[in-house]
Amino acid sequence: MIRFLPIFAVLRRRFAFAGVVAVCAMVIAADYAFPPPLQRADNLSQLVLDHDGKWIRAFTTAQGRWRFHAELDAIDPTFVNRVVVIEDKRFWSHWGVDPAAILRASASAISTGHFTSGASTITMQVARLLEPRARTIPSKIIEMFRALQIERRLTKSEILELYLTLAPYGGNLEGVRAASLTYFGKEPARLTDAEQALLIALPQAPEARRPDLHPAAARAARNLILNKFVEEGLMPRARLAEAESAPLPKTRSQLLNVAYQAARELALAERSKATIRSSLDLRLQRRAEALAASYAANFRDGATAALIIVDNDTHGVRAAVGSAGFDVPGGWLDLTRAVRSPGSTLKPFIYGMAFEDGLVGPETVIEDMPQSFDGYAPEDFDRKFRGEVRVKEALQHSLNLPAVRLLDALGAEKLAALLRAAGVRLEGPKKADAGFGLTLALGGAGVSMRDLAMLYAGLADGGAVKPLAWTTDQEENLRKQDPNLRLFSPASANRISDILAGAPALEGRMPAELSKAAPRVAYKTGTSYGFRDAWSAGHAGKYTVVVWVGRADGAPRPGQTGRKAAAPLLMDVFDMLARMDPEGLTQQQLPAEPDGPAIARLAPPRRQTAPEIVFPRNGVELFNAPGRAIALSARKGTGEYHWYVNGDAIEPDAAGRAVWRPSGPGFYDLTAVDKDGRSASAKVRVLPAG
Repeated sequence: MIRFLPIFAVLRRRFAFAGVVAVCAMVIAADYAFPPPLQRADNLSQLVLDHDGKWIRAFTTAQGRWRFHAELDAIDPTFVNRVVVIEDKRFWSHWGVDPAAILRASASAISTGHFTSGASTITMQVARLLEPRARTIPSKIIEMFRALQIERRLTKSEILELYLTLAPYGGNLEGVRAASLTYFGKEPARLTDAEQALLIALPQAPEARRPDLHPAAARAARNLILNKFVEEGLMPRARLAEAESAPLPKTRSQLLNVAYQAARELALAERSKATIRSSLDLRLQRRAEALAASYAANFRDGATAALIIVDNDTHGVRAAVGSAGFDVPGGWLDLTRAVRSPGSTLKPFIYGMAFEDGLVGPETVIEDMPQSFDGYAPEDFDRKFRGEVRVKEALQHSLNLPAVRLLDALGAEKLAALLRAAGVRLEGPKKADAGFGLTLALGGAGVSMRDLAMLYAGLADGGAVKPLAWTTDQEENLRKQDPNLRLFSPASANRISDILAGAPALEGRMPAELSKAAPRVAYKTGTSYGFRDAWSAGHAGKYTVVVWVGRADGAPRPGQTGRKAAAPLLMDVFDMLARMDPEGLTQQQLPAEPDGPAIARLAPPRRQTAPEIVFPRNGVELFNAPGRAIALSARKGTGEYHWYVNGDAIEPDAAGRAVWRPSGPGFYDLTAVDKDGRSASAKVRVLPAG
């Protein structure tokens, strides 16, 4: 019997070992089958930064919480060390569960009848924040298991960052960054002793200790932590009295909120990114918003203003003001995206095409005289005609007839195709089969401010058009890419810019040539039909600016032209840029480019008019005598008329005359068409004979 005892002992050890192995296998299997939900920490508030990394605007999570990723390198290291000492002294050495703390808490509970000290490590707190549960013994066991899982997957620094990202601070604040920014108005990079103590005390009872709601409780909890700092040797006692007397934040500060429309658009476009580095410049954005708001405050008809600033070197958008504020109708709309009639702002690109084709040059003489283009008879804005003018003067004074005439020679569809190839989204006629006509020269197609900014930035960049960049990544990609399209050569672009820079100065503003401080702006204004849209677009130095002024609902503003309503704000923006970035707005003398082979004078057009029906005139009544033949007569046009009655052709007689024999009483539509396709119509009535 005795000889079998060693065998039983061996079997017991083997069974025990097998049991341990089985338990370990079960634990490992459970670890892989039920991993901790670390991905929940990825649900962060989106943060939009400017191109230098400065805060522009943030957005709450889908649950309405402010939660930002906490990076240890960006947090006061003294604060991080104090958090560890106060919350979990052996954090850097244990495996997620601190046995000594558990024994201490258990002994305290046994001796006092209730828990007087916690046993939760920072890692266990992270587990509870990821999966909130009722505070029970089973929940604590689960938290321990989760803590071991987390420790196996993350480094200590990553766990600490996770805690500082998820810790509750009252209301909808989570994480030390949200709390520091909201309560103290600053990032947690440099915190005072009192501020650190409050941020350590709050997560222990976030609602009961909110300084904006329960200041007495907050002060008591903060001062208790300050005394622990002294007890633990984390702060000299000499600083205690000063820290305890420091005031508490009375209210929650509003997080910085600029570039409302642009930042929201970026956040929606990059939903998967917690942080978006935009191309915007915080300083320029804030000043541009203030300028637009101040300018529009003078309006009394519900109008607003929008503007955009582009860096010509990178084509990055440095400021985008969608409206002048939220206190006017449509203030929440992003009017930089709205499709509007551009008025005359596309004229420079007509002239650029004409320069490129050698049709005209800046000194070419062209007529500003009344002319009809297939029934389209445009007038100059002031309804005056100046006779013979030079091309550069026609552009500087925004004369309509010369621009329409050049577009007629070049082809409206050619301009439309060029603009579309450059990336402009032209909104044309509503009819499916309708193309672009000569009204394109005067605002007959809709464009957005963004597309105008792209075109004018291309003009400043020697005619090379690139899409606007809204993030630093897009700017970097554009540096490596060829332009979408070259509208015209650098020589033609410089000629256009030089002409625009010589436009008449605004009333009350000294010409740039006479002022060393004023930037030399190559700009153009535009006014849409009915005074619905006032535009001004231009470039100087490294910046392009486009301004729009009007009502968001498109209602007319009689008398408010681009020169009167929009150009002053454009110049204010350039003055602001000159103060903020003097080197970027230094006056640049555009290189003088010799004129190409353009002709000295553009021959006046032939005076062609549409035909006119002489007999029978529109609205006459004729008696239908049996067998009566009516000779049809027309004049003007180019002759060689073809006649139609109710759409049926009238064959000429032996003498070549158009003779019509009515088939009976009734109404008839007569049409005369000349050899160039121009037509005239008349409606006549044939009465019964006798």
